[in-house]
Amino acid sequence: MTKRIVVVVGQGYVGLPVAVRAAEVGYQVVGYELNEARVESLLAGISHVEDIPNERLRPLLHDGSYRPTAVLAEIAGFDIAVISVPTPMSEGTPDLSYIESACEAIGRFVTPGCTVILESTTYPGTTDELCADILDAASGLSAGVDYHLGYSPERIDPGNPRYRLENTPKVVSGITPSCLDHVDGFFSRLVEQTVRVSGTREAELTKLLENTFRHVNIALVNELAMFAHDLGIDIWEAIDAASTKPFGYMRFTPGPGVGGHCLPIDPTYLSWQIERRLGQTFRFVELANDVNSHMPNYVVQRVQRLLNDLEMSVKGSSVLVFGLAYKANTGDARETPSEPICRLLIELGAKVLVVDPHVRDEQFPIGCTRAFGTVEEINSSDLVLYLVDHDEFDTEALSASTTRVLDCRHALTGPMVHQL
Repeated sequence: MTKRIVVVVGQGYVGLPVAVRAAEVGYQVVGYELNEARVESLLAGISHVEDIPNERLRPLLHDGSYRPTAVLAEIAGFDIAVISVPTPMSEGTPDLSYIESACEAIGRFVTPGCTVILESTTYPGTTDELCADILDAASGLSAGVDYHLGYSPERIDPGNPRYRLENTPKVVSGITPSCLDHVDGFFSRLVEQTVRVSGTREAELTKLLENTFRHVNIALVNELAMFAHDLGIDIWEAIDAASTKPFGYMRFTPGPGVGGHCLPIDPTYLSWQIERRLGQTFRFVELANDVNSHMPNYVVQRVQRLLNDLEMSVKGSSVLVFGLAYKANTGDARETPSEPICRLLIELGAKVLVVDPHVRDEQFPIGCTRAFGTVEEINSSDLVLYLVDHDEFDTEALSASTTRVLDCRHALTGPMVHQL
């Protein structure tokens, strides 16, 4: 029996896991990626996504079930196409150019009976309006009549050892009941559980709701952390105590800011759509954006105060920063709050050294020097700033430091450690 062909457009943190999983369950997969350097790396069996180790990728390359390519013509003949491309914000407005380009490219190869699935995070209405119009125009066919179209929001959590693509419930939708059946039929082979919703707009809103919930609650504890510090109250002890309540409370913890694609951007998609369509402001999101986007400034202010206590200025001081990625145990530096923190410190005249074994040199902010987190580096710095709790970091050495440490993750203890 001939294998069904799956095309996954975009081979990043979302697209590559989907492509690999589809190949593992028996599909013939083409991973289409515009970044030729990334394609060359994948062809050589080198994964740029921590959740997909080289050992998992190489057998699929060897048996031909997975083939990355930057050549558009090689996606022809697909049965299922999954669009997993970025959806950044540009000057406060959603940038859907990647989705538009993907739909235009795929549309040339859409055939009767095939299925197209959007995974990229976006505002409600993108799938059944924007994508359908572009695909129809490029193919000469009609979505929901000649071919199947649906939406399934990604729930990839990079670096999460417990919840992976396979064991995280997958929300699925289609613009018609038949489309939903085909989208569900595909993902039900990839994951343990699918969750069917009645329409693509409900699925699109589901993704935005999930991340808006997190964004708002993180903003709440971030603002509480700032007030608690000024009031001389231990916010972390209060969070630990509140977390013992078995109902009506969910634990969120403060940090130096939010990063990645989801939290800084996704809620703004919803806010933008509400203002555009209804002429109203989504006040919770606007407030959360304000609080979370100012956390890097607050962290730098705390650095200034700690150095002032030592009768030192930021200018000329050596600050050793632990963590550049936006979250622990990944190399994902998208929208990381560590970047503006480093930049602000450099602008104030500090010498900034950064320790992050997961992030490549070319992703380091201009003016930062790579360090390795040795005891000598820790003790020779004027201040240590702990921003990301990678497992590789020596928390015992940091806790025993003779240098002041500002711990933004509540991961350290010791006489020289100051909590966010």
